[in-house]
Amino acid sequence: MSEKQRGKASILFPEPPLVLAAASVVGKKEGEGPLREYFDRIEMDPMLGKKTWEEAESELQTRTTNLVIEKSGLKKEEIRYYFGGDLLAQLIATSFGIMDLEFPMFGIYGACSTMGEAMGLGSMVVEGGFADHVIVTASSHFASAEKQFRFPLEYGNQRPYSATWTVCGCGSVILSKNKGQKRIGGKKPLAKVAGMTTGKIVDMQFKDSMNMGAAMAMAALDTILVNFRDLGVDENYYDKIITGDLGQVGKRLLLDYLVKAGHDIESRYMDCGIEIFDEATQDTHAGGSGCGCSASVLCAYILPKIRDGVWKRVLFLPTGALLSTVSFNEGKSVPGIAHAVILEKPDLQS
Repeated sequence: MSEKQRGKASILFPEPPLVLAAASVVGKKEGEGPLREYFDRIEMDPMLGKKTWEEAESELQTRTTNLVIEKSGLKKEEIRYYFGGDLLAQLIATSFGIMDLEFPMFGIYGACSTMGEAMGLGSMVVEGGFADHVIVTASSHFASAEKQFRFPLEYGNQRPYSATWTVCGCGSVILSKNKGQKRIGGKKPLAKVAGMTTGKIVDMQFKDSMNMGAAMAMAALDTILVNFRDLGVDENYYDKIITGDLGQVGKRLLLDYLVKAGHDIESRYMDCGIEIFDEATQDTHAGGSGCGCSASVLCAYILPKIRDGVWKRVLFLPTGALLSTVSFNEGKSVPGIAHAVILEKPDLQS
């Protein structure tokens, strides 16, 4: 087994890739939430000047990708690969969104866990010496997701309290080769990707598509426990353990089952879907969800906290529900998956 491999599903990088820059662009509702001051841009027009919801989400990716390149100080030509994904069939938000940028591209689908999966793959490529700089991006849009997975907005369907609200948002990071430098192109890195734990599909035979938190909670539980076992650590190893979009229902399930497994993480736990909306004033029920939920919160809020040393080591754990309109209409269950990335302060000695 390589020195990089740990246990069943984890990797520790001898030369951790650096998160050189991050950008976040969100919609009006997200911009009215508790994290409003942290986002780079808040788009007041949900259509982003386009004719369809799908085109709007593509434009969201275009704007966020251009912004992260601008913030990095790199030239577009210095970026070798693009890792990106969204929730739409055949990743059309991503493919149409970055087509004109002409990056060699890896399209990634992990449902709402896409940002974690893409960061893990991008980090392996950079640390393995196959690229000096790559972009990782994930997006979602409330209206395009509702149109594909549930009902057109004009239908005005009722939403149960267990339902989450798909975030209109996009997050993008640039991962760069770690050559021992404290700055790259004059920029101080936000964090380093110290390692990762790849999740497996966990199917609890759950069939309620309006309760994604419950469908994904056991996948998050499995990945956290595998991470602890593979690395020989426990919850005290991390300053924060952050899931992507379990929401209020999934949060409670995860924390309760972790206690049964001997791990109390509540004091250091956070969920991006809970943080992005205000439960008291915004009608989002169980919280936020979607690829863009964890991606935008990561880029706007989590990475700056790591850079500034507020949190020195974070387990970032986006969660995904692996369903489609076809599988759901055929009576299939909703399996879950969760991919973990270990983020550390750039100058932290492992």
